[in-house]
Amino acid sequence: MAINMDELITVTFTLFAVVDIVGSIPLLISLKEKMGGIHEMRATLISGALMVLFFFVGEQFLHVLGLDVKSFAVGGSIVIFILGLEMVLGHEFFKGDVDPRSGMMVPIAFPLIAGSGTLTTIISLRANYHEMPVLIAIFINLVIIYVVLRSLNRLARLLGTGGLLAVRKFFGVVLLAIAVKIFTSNVGGLIH
Repeated sequence: MAINMDELITVTFTLFAVVDIVGSIPLLISLKEKMGGIHEMRATLISGALMVLFFFVGEQFLHVLGLDVKSFAVGGSIVIFILGLEMVLGHEFFKGDVDPRSGMMVPIAFPLIAGSGTLTTIISLRANYHEMPVLIAIFINLVIIYVVLRSLNRLARLLGTGGLLAVRKFFGVVLLAIAVKIFTSNVGGLIH
């Protein structure tokens, strides 16, 4: 099966924007200092395992709850929209419990990297795109996550405070547009 490059780019960029690993650099640096370091490979592998697990069994999990993928995609699009608003406006709507004493993997792998926004997005993307581009996009994003985790201090110096803010706002606008697209392509199937 040939991979549609437009789909792959869209899905990869969507996941990249939702994970917001670049926007998380200040928080990751702070966590790294508090915890005395980050095991980059372990954090990446745990995040990837959560994403892939949710990709394969997320839909069955929804059926157990009596939900369908279109309903979850619409709900997910609203979460993605709010995440985009957070990034653009600089206000935190979702409060995270980031307690470094609870263990490195809890605040970093989940919910920071593979949090509810990421898992919701994976289900929404699976409802709108072929499986292979989504799986490849997850892998590409895991490589990016690993590289960012390995290069935290260098990236923070390179981008500076203003650069980090600009990148975050840019990805926020992209997320708003993606959320609208996912919402409009799924909401029609719910209205009978």
